[in-house]
Amino acid sequence: MRVATFNILNGRVPTDQHVDLAGFRDAVSRLDCDVLALQEVDHNQHRSDHADLTAIAAEVMDAPDHRFVAALSGSPGATWVAATGDEQPDAAAYGIALLSRFPVRGWRVVRLAPVPTRVPMRFKGQRRPVLVRDEPRVAVVADIESPEGPVTVVNTHLSFIDWWNRRQLRHLVASVCDQDGPLVLVGDLNMEPERAGRLTGMRAAVSEPTFPVDSPTQQIDHVLLRGQVTAGVGEALRLPVSDHRALRVDLSLA
Repeated sequence: MRVATFNILNGRVPTDQHVDLAGFRDAVSRLDCDVLALQEVDHNQHRSDHADLTAIAAEVMDAPDHRFVAALSGSPGATWVAATGDEQPDAAAYGIALLSRFPVRGWRVVRLAPVPTRVPMRFKGQRRPVLVRDEPRVAVVADIESPEGPVTVVNTHLSFIDWWNRRQLRHLVASVCDQDGPLVLVGDLNMEPERAGRLTGMRAAVSEPTFPVDSPTQQIDHVLLRGQVTAGVGEALRLPVSDHRALRVDLSLA
């Protein structure tokens, strides 16, 4: 089972920030994976030509089972509010997606609250910290029937605020700890590998820097394993869109 996680930056090219839907299609085709986790996914947004990026990816990789889960509903700069899961199918939204070529026998959503107040953050090139507002986050859980047996795959995109993403990750792991059998946790965790492994008690399938895309120095995107699942060849790939590299690995169930 080939698995990939990719923060797609809404399908944008980081050099000039334009959305390249052809480049996005090419990226999904190059990954050629059985299970694909996407973060920073637009749905019916003006900035991405009102495209359904999840549906595009599903068509390219021939994934009959797929799920887009909104973290935010509305459009940036206008009505930008926390999603509840009750939005209309054609509503403008932003979130994550999980796609599978193999049958999915069950889906779950875990919502991860943002920091309730604005917090000071120090950014490169600025002498003083600035107050920023965190975004709500979400995780999607799929129970997949792979050719080697059942496996649970979890996709998420955690907060960039260090002390809060720790709480989110612990809450997420506790929410899926009742899952029996092999578990694969993937996504943009916004933390380094050692910390991700310590907080989850899971082992890394791939150790490759993923950010920034041109000369990556950090690994903030992860494929973490628990139970009877083993990793084969893995790699970080530079693709036509995004400021992240995609992380791809071949997995086997023992």
